[in-house]
Amino acid sequence: MTLTRRHALITAGSGLALFAIGRPALAQAAKLRFAHPHPESDSWHKAALQFAEKVKAKSNGQLEVQIFPNGALGSDPQTISAVRGGSLDICLTGNPFFTGLAPKLNVLDLPFLFQSRKHAAAVMDGPIGDGLRKELEGSNLKALATWEIGWRNLTNSRRPVATAADIKGLKIRTTPNPAHIRAFQLLGAVPTPMAFTELFSALETGAVDGQENPVTLILNAKFAEVQKHLSLTRHAFTTGPVVMNKTKFDAMAPDLQKILGETAIELAGVQRQMNEDTEGSSLAALKKAGMQAVENPDRDSFSKIVTAEVEKEFVTKFGGETLDAIKKAAV
Repeated sequence: MTLTRRHALITAGSGLALFAIGRPALAQAAKLRFAHPHPESDSWHKAALQFAEKVKAKSNGQLEVQIFPNGALGSDPQTISAVRGGSLDICLTGNPFFTGLAPKLNVLDLPFLFQSRKHAAAVMDGPIGDGLRKELEGSNLKALATWEIGWRNLTNSRRPVATAADIKGLKIRTTPNPAHIRAFQLLGAVPTPMAFTELFSALETGAVDGQENPVTLILNAKFAEVQKHLSLTRHAFTTGPVVMNKTKFDAMAPDLQKILGETAIELAGVQRQMNEDTEGSSLAALKKAGMQAVENPDRDSFSKIVTAEVEKEFVTKFGGETLDAIKKAAV
């Protein structure tokens, strides 16, 4: 055995010994891997890069975060599972993919719930958001902050959608969230849950007719190449928890925990603003690329069919306290 190899083993053994006697095992330098499913042109990736840069600076190099975009380390469910198990440190994906682990989070995906971005931010950044993030701790996930995907709008390859009746019969990719699935069932569509990383191929091959996402992500994911019609339905607002393996987070020194948490919250505001600032230009770019846009569909026709029914089903399962609190938080 070489001296270098022997030294490495001794150092590793010392680290394990420190952990065993209760000292902060990650008070020293650590590399953290952070995965998300969105393209490099999307606000998630841009904000994640800033998160990595700020964490490294604030920790004086003790923490180095490596960002893996575009589903490079797996689909939405796969990265969540990897973080829970500890083979991945941090991931970011849409709230709907967490509702199987923490069903109460389904409240955030109820249709036509949020009145504005300020309303959504008040919920995510306040005590309601704190309580919902804690729901994930039983699954060995520490939610550092909540970023956003944004207002969901409908695209498809078959026809313009101006009223609720136009959706009937369309096979629409949804998230696995029960509220999303139920809403499209009520509208007469055929909801087809799948991971975001599988979506472009499904649209390209015609496995599904359409999907629903914010215009910023529709542009960045190049869905205009495989979708002709866009309707600004704004039927739901989707959040995105930034989660870390809780065991690893708890083993860190308090100052490093604070840096990770505070920086994730700081970048939440930055990332949301990126989306808001680019909505208009994203819509213009999609229209320039050939998409036919219905910019003012009859949103009331959608809401009348889905809102009360989906909310009733949620309240039956989880009670109305959280839903009432979210509605009262409107600003």
